[in-house]
Amino acid sequence: MPNIKSAKKRVLVTKTKAARNKDLKSNLKTALKKAELAVETNADNKEEAVKAAVQKLDQAWSKGLIHKNKAARKKSQLATKLNKSNA
Repeated sequence: MPNIKSAKKRVLVTKTKAARNKDLKSNLKTALKKAELAVETNADNKEEAVKAAVQKLDQAWSKGLIHKNKAARKKSQLATKLNKSNA
């Protein structure tokens, strides 16, 4: 445990940020799984699920949670799956 006041504060701030990042990443993974499941099962709400997942990807990228190329890759993969299921 740190002794210096600023180091103690950094521990608290890091803990808060880690919890926030974990929550956002968990929500992202859940949205991606829901979108992929909706596309695979050809559900009625597959477009909405993909749209929600794309929004979560953009949010995660803007917050620095994931790299922008990973976000673009995931969005492209979702769009490809959606287009194949619609065809």
